[in-house]
Amino acid sequence: MSKKVLVWGASTNPNRYSYLATNMLLDKGYSVVLIGNKLGSINNIEIQNELPIDGVDTITVYVGTKNQGHFWELLPANYCRRVIFNPGTENELAYKILKEKGINYEEACTLVLLQTKQF
Repeated sequence: MSKKVLVWGASTNPNRYSYLATNMLLDKGYSVVLIGNKLGSINNIEIQNELPIDGVDTITVYVGTKNQGHFWELLPANYCRRVIFNPGTENELAYKILKEKGINYEEACTLVLLQTKQF
């Protein structure tokens, strides 16, 4: 079974990086869960507005710092293996909370990681 990736900030707009990342993740064989403010779908995967209960390996973030709210505080300890903060989503407070919860994080671009086989 492929690793499950949660795309936070998913958008049905084909010009958004979250949309491009979703398609690239699917093309590379990853299982994808989409979370976003506006419901819709990408490649027949529905955008949800709440976290899946379990089974997530990686969260890739496409939500700006000011819109992340209390998400990190609500995230269960060891919920996932890592969080990728894409450009423009960096959050020092989140890094501290994630470290306390035993979750690794990195500032990187999911699209670049996938294209260079470093994902």
